[in-house]
Amino acid sequence: MSQVIPEKPLRVVVWSTGTIGRHAIVGVDAHPDLELVGVWTSTPEKHGQDAGLLAGLDRELGIRATTDRDELVALRPDCVVHGAMTDDRVFESIADLTELVRDGVNVVSSGPVILLHRTGTLPDEMIEAIDEAGRQGNASLHVNGIDPGFANDVLPLVLTSLSQRIDHVVVSEIADYSTYYQPVVMRDLFGFGQPLDGADTKPLLWEPGILTTAWGPVVRLIAEGLGVRLDEPLVEEVDRRPAERDTKTVSLDVAEGTMGAVRFRVIGTVDGVPRVTLEHVTRTAPDQVPEWPTPAEGDGCYRIEITGEPCMKLEFTHHGEHGDHNVSGMIVTAQRLINAIPAVVAAKPGLVTALDLPLVTGRGLVAGTGTEGER
Repeated sequence: MSQVIPEKPLRVVVWSTGTIGRHAIVGVDAHPDLELVGVWTSTPEKHGQDAGLLAGLDRELGIRATTDRDELVALRPDCVVHGAMTDDRVFESIADLTELVRDGVNVVSSGPVILLHRTGTLPDEMIEAIDEAGRQGNASLHVNGIDPGFANDVLPLVLTSLSQRIDHVVVSEIADYSTYYQPVVMRDLFGFGQPLDGADTKPLLWEPGILTTAWGPVVRLIAEGLGVRLDEPLVEEVDRRPAERDTKTVSLDVAEGTMGAVRFRVIGTVDGVPRVTLEHVTRTAPDQVPEWPTPAEGDGCYRIEITGEPCMKLEFTHHGEHGDHNVSGMIVTAQRLINAIPAVVAAKPGLVTALDLPLVTGRGLVAGTGTEGER
């Protein structure tokens, strides 16, 4: 399939004004193929405030944020960029997204990541309910981002196009999360700063099966892209380590002896042999657990390693123009969704994955060419 180019700017609503939502507002405003027509906020104090000011721009955009869902649906936007927090309300958010597509609104969303792939995680009837809502509204839903998302689905699959034989694909995030501002994720989901040995304080993420629920869709999507059927269940490995000294992060303080770093893997095997592995190496200070993998440069990276013929290794890094890799992590998450909007609007109704979309690029965003930021 060729790249999708809309005939006229697509009308877009940004759904949230938080960490991802602020960047999404900026991204939609800068995109010549898109027109920002509405913004949703969950915060009553932000209701009625201009979207440009909420996004940190130095100008107003003439779009007022609202807490009224139906007001935004009534605008009949072509697409919603959904950046609201879903990690702590997975099934409620699935219901929200399903209702949007039933109402005829295409959606690109950063979560819940359980929807990155269609099979193996959620019951088939839940996926069929999304598809049916899409058929009723003639609208599509696409969930993606950077991780889970582009860095460990599209990027590794593109790299495998150079392979003659593939023995094992390993995709990794290796990062220092000390500047990552997501207190709920850091404290409640990962358990940073919490006791390592308290059963009553063990985060849900480390319970058996939860990693497979969250990152298994990535492993299964790569396997589908490679045409292999994985053994079930997927294999999980977790290694949590205590902080060796008191450490401060932007989300929370990590006391010495509490959880300071974690390395986990979700492994897809074929006949017992590892073929696709998802790995995270997450620290709250760059010098923690030095024997674990570290980025070749900077504070974080995504690493793809393919063994076979030939053996290949790709390290993908990013950092903000005026910030660190955690700032740019939010930007690339938002932009992967924003740049996919034309393809998702043109896609078949229902849930669509990275395997269903044509080439997605940063078309129109090259600075100084007379297109970037135009209306």
